[in-house]
Amino acid sequence: MGLQHTLKALADPIRREILNMLKGGRMSAGQIVDRFQVTAASISRHLSVLKEADLIRDTREGKFIFYELNASVLEEIMLWITELKGECCRDQE
Repeated sequence: MGLQHTLKALADPIRREILNMLKGGRMSAGQIVDRFQVTAASISRHLSVLKEADLIRDTREGKFIFYELNASVLEEIMLWITELKGECCRDQE
């Protein structure tokens, strides 16, 4: 997915909190839902948006779905921001 799609996914505070939670390791959908005061359907939609933006991955194990960060996309965003700030060129001078 493109940068615009990724940044749109990051724009929502609930999705950012989900990413923060997943930096501690993979979690089941139920564990994620339990941390919020919104419906399971709402969290499911947030997880879908994050997955479509390739910010998270899911794995099904029996009747459970586990989610984890996709660090490679986050690294690409950080690299883009670093280049935008011009920091990449300072090290080379």
